[in-house]
Amino acid sequence: MDDLKALNVRLADVYPRATEHIGEMVEMIEDLERAGLAYQSKEGSWYFRVDEKEGYGKQLVDLDINKGRSGGQADEAAEAAEDEAPVATGGCSCCGGGGEVQQEQQALDADEYDAEKVGVRDFALWKAYKPDLDREDAIWDTSVGNGRPGWHLECSAMAKKYFGESIDIHCGGVDLKFPHHENEIAQSEGANGGKKFSNFWIHNGFVNIGDEKMSKSKGNFLTLRGACPTADDVRAYRYLIVSSQYRNPLSFTAEAVAGAKGALRRMDNVRKMLNEALEDSDSDASKEDKKNNDIVETVNGQLNNFEMALADDLSMPRAAASLFGVVKAAETEFKRWKKVEKKLKAGDEEHGASPPLDLVGLKAVTNAINRMDEVFGIFYQVPKVKQEDGTDDDDEDGADDDTIPGEVMELVNSRAAAKDAKDWELADSLRSRITDLGFAVKDVKDGDAIVSRL
Repeated sequence: MDDLKALNVRLADVYPRATEHIGEMVEMIEDLERAGLAYQSKEGSWYFRVDEKEGYGKQLVDLDINKGRSGGQADEAAEAAEDEAPVATGGCSCCGGGGEVQQEQQALDADEYDAEKVGVRDFALWKAYKPDLDREDAIWDTSVGNGRPGWHLECSAMAKKYFGESIDIHCGGVDLKFPHHENEIAQSEGANGGKKFSNFWIHNGFVNIGDEKMSKSKGNFLTLRGACPTADDVRAYRYLIVSSQYRNPLSFTAEAVAGAKGALRRMDNVRKMLNEALEDSDSDASKEDKKNNDIVETVNGQLNNFEMALADDLSMPRAAASLFGVVKAAETEFKRWKKVEKKLKAGDEEHGASPPLDLVGLKAVTNAINRMDEVFGIFYQVPKVKQEDGTDDDDEDGADDDTIPGEVMELVNSRAAAKDAKDWELADSLRSRITDLGFAVKDVKDGDAIVSRL
């Protein structure tokens, strides 16, 4: 839960446990039996009768039942590969490999393929107790026998209890399309009179460490706190995820995190400037005329692009581009006004008639950023939690990682002035002094430079 909060993920209303819903699973097995879709083997296990379910394996994958492999090897390979499966970026607890019964029993399900089954593709709904195989504390005495549920069943039973017979959206890793999700569809629709189980399916890609998939067996499995030790890192990881296309693999590298941190610093800097400009203003920008305002027009165009991107299979890279389009509009206006101020301070009267800082446009930018952040969720204070070693995640000096010392900022501002005056030698000298203090400065076209720790 600490990791979810750190990543600014809204907590679910309920976090059901599979072990607390055995009754619902048994009821579903009985419903499937009445529908002619479940049967009990001689050893006492229950199986789903795949051949009797019209459309099995056709909603998420195009399964060719004429190319079936004997002994249910397709299911066996998928179910036995839990430890080898790449780590996906989301999904429910049971569909993400986190179900309690699934975690403990999945690796032991090889006995399923020795049972007397009507069809080789039939999958287990309930496994009869075997003393030499099963754990005593993971066995239940029920009306369908003494044993444990199959790992597909728990998802269907809990989804029905909390969401009803049909749900809007079902998520999970791309590796779960078959057999898990197809089996989930079969048993849910079979038990509920053929009602559509889920209207939409969202299957996300894997997290890769560099060019290699993240998995326990490869020894490159990372936790959030291990990979993202600071608040900056955590926010950067969230931004990295939410600005990516969910269907594609996510490459977690130091370069990717550094790029995300730089993007966040740029946006944080603009938001700070926006707040200061609007707070210092005596006029009410919300009541001023928005017609014929270039920034407002730009913002409205980017908001429209943003909405279109979300509607296009959650095209978050395009949505992020719209966010930066709004940010750039503010940067351009602040840069224009900075030049005007410098000219006025230098006594250049010709600039006295220049338009003042466009507060109407900047207010529109602020509103747009806030609107987009309702989706991105990247502008927040990361809560303090315990590190993996039990210590607090504070920096040694208690300072925020985002804090740039005043001395450094003075050098950055002096360098910007030197560049405006085309004094390149002085600008290079100031950059060297900034580097000596442990900071890097990156120039941004039409915006303020980004400053980061080395």
